[in-house]
Amino acid sequence: MTVRSILDTKGHQILSVEPDVKLSAAIKTLGERKIGAVLVMSQGGVEGILSERDIVRVLGERGAAVLEEPVSAVMTRKVVSCRQSDTVAAIMEMMTLGKFRHLPVIEDGRVVGLISIGDIVKWRVREFELEQEALRDYIKTA
Repeated sequence: MTVRSILDTKGHQILSVEPDVKLSAAIKTLGERKIGAVLVMSQGGVEGILSERDIVRVLGERGAAVLEEPVSAVMTRKVVSCRQSDTVAAIMEMMTLGKFRHLPVIEDGRVVGLISIGDIVKWRVREFELEQEALRDYIKTA
């Protein structure tokens, strides 16, 4: 199964913030949307990603004053991405090895979606449920 199948189910909507947005405003967005990360984009290009982990780390290092700093001072700049044609197994391995939970999906230089570990877990659970149902139906007819 591919990333495309997950995006086709969950949707291709992308939430992003500008690099100069205050960290406090980005945190408010994360809380309101009940999400764990947001892309940091400028003029259609990805400049970074801001995750809950980034926020906790910087608050621990520099204290509450960092809330007034721009997101660009806190975000992860090295963003690993995937393509719609990548397999779910491949992105699971990427996330596990890289120890991150959000992966932008980029096609032809533009962001077409964002996959989270939660999306993958939801997809895998649904896949197992369908397999179990198919096996039960097979056993009933055998």
